[in-house]
Amino acid sequence: MKILVTGCAGFIGSHLAERLCEMGEDVIGVDCFTDYYPRAIKEANLEKLKGYKNFKFIEADLNEIDLGFLLKDIDAVFHQAAQAGVRASWGKSFEIYTRNNILATQKLLEAAKKSNLKKFIYASSSSVYGDAEKLPLKETDVPKPISPYGVSKLAAEHLCYLYWKNFNVPTVSLRYFTVYGPRQRPDMAFNKFIKAVLKGEEITVYGDGKQTRDFTFISDAIDANIAALESAPAGIVLNIGGGSRVFLIDAIKTIEKLIGRKAKIKYIEKQKGDVRDTLADTSSAKSLISYEPKVSLKEGLEKEISWIKELELK
Repeated sequence: MKILVTGCAGFIGSHLAERLCEMGEDVIGVDCFTDYYPRAIKEANLEKLKGYKNFKFIEADLNEIDLGFLLKDIDAVFHQAAQAGVRASWGKSFEIYTRNNILATQKLLEAAKKSNLKKFIYASSSSVYGDAEKLPLKETDVPKPISPYGVSKLAAEHLCYLYWKNFNVPTVSLRYFTVYGPRQRPDMAFNKFIKAVLKGEEITVYGDGKQTRDFTFISDAIDANIAALESAPAGIVLNIGGGSRVFLIDAIKTIEKLIGRKAKIKYIEKQKGDVRDTLADTSSAKSLISYEPKVSLKEGLEKEISWIKELELK
């Protein structure tokens, strides 16, 4: 197959493109290197990919490139490209989120309706749910995002549905629940926490540390994408979670044990847009694409710690 991966220099996109290359697929990766975090980090994410003969990289903005030409002869699209970050999405910055998360998705879908795609897989987020009224969260729950970022991801998800309903674009939306692991973005909690503990620096925790998350290891998220490509019916939304609900403070304790050093924690005010609790009901994903998370939080954190130690030695 010939497959397009947008946002291929990012955390999830680079892992996904690598897996597809290893499977022998022809992969075209697109990224515009938004300045949300340093370009050098994204360039490093591409290093292994550039060694594959079946990988081609295009630096381009989805809002500006000829998408009809880009999708020519493409069999499947993994749309990972987005402006990330809940806390950064307020105020004037929301213009960036509407452009990169909503408008870019609409343009890509508009081009896709003229193509003969087998699958269009969109990277959505658990942020679309907002504050949970009950757990676990099910795809049938009414989404009530509490951040502009969550609103932008939900809007793009709705676009995927309507392009399937009206034009038969075979869309599938995967709602990721806090993906972590090697190459995790530098603004994400585990990346920051691990570096701080390794260096003996202070960790900032927003709120009381008793908020809970369903943490999903990167390889499980990639497995879900490949399974969705192979067997997900078009027009659906699926939760992709790690299989357990963990208090943030307990996750920090696991990091302490694995590194062998106590964390210095500073608690500050809860940030607007941060949800209190997440836990995915993944029964639909299990039923429809045989998804089951395999990596425990301890095992996943061990892998992320090893990766960060290697980075720090470079």
